[in-house]
Amino acid sequence: MNGVKPTTKIIAGLYKGKVLNLPSLDVTRSSKAVLKESVFNVLQFDIIDKIFIEAFAGSGSIGLEAISRGAKRAYFIELDKNSYSILLKNCKNINIEKCQTIQGNAFVQTPVILEFLKNSKEEIILYVDPPFDFRDGMEDIYLKSFRMIENIEVDNIFKIIVEHESKLEVPKVLGKFSLEKTRKFGKSSLSYFSYTI
Repeated sequence: MNGVKPTTKIIAGLYKGKVLNLPSLDVTRSSKAVLKESVFNVLQFDIIDKIFIEAFAGSGSIGLEAISRGAKRAYFIELDKNSYSILLKNCKNINIEKCQTIQGNAFVQTPVILEFLKNSKEEIILYVDPPFDFRDGMEDIYLKSFRMIENIEVDNIFKIIVEHESKLEVPKVLGKFSLEKTRKFGKSSLSYFSYTI
């Protein structure tokens, strides 16, 4: 990369065109613009005034896009130290008032945040994007992600979106939630879950 720092931009909304820094690509796989665009094409106005939680946040580009498009607040969870410092800079650059950043394990912190928000009147969109690379004992990362969703007991979830490898077999039901649809983009796919009716 010859010292050129990777960046991406906010696609639409209040902060359209604002540049976000990305962590080095060997640590996090930045969500491709096409995936990001697809998420917000599906959500559209449903994002307004929602609470957005981005587990495995990396640079925070999905949650910050949500803020730009009218989300009330976003929570970001990122374990990697370098990625977290970039996330923090990006939040300051967009709107730190609406950002809550947590450096820690998404499997531990996501249930804590959901528990904290369970009595609020706000509806929550949870975005789960586990790292694709299976280094460092991450072989069961999808299994752990699905188990985390299965164990969600709060009632104010609007939607859960899981970004995953396209070849992965996604369960049709996870606890209280059912798979609505999966959209495929080459090697990556987005699966949408909402409450089982």
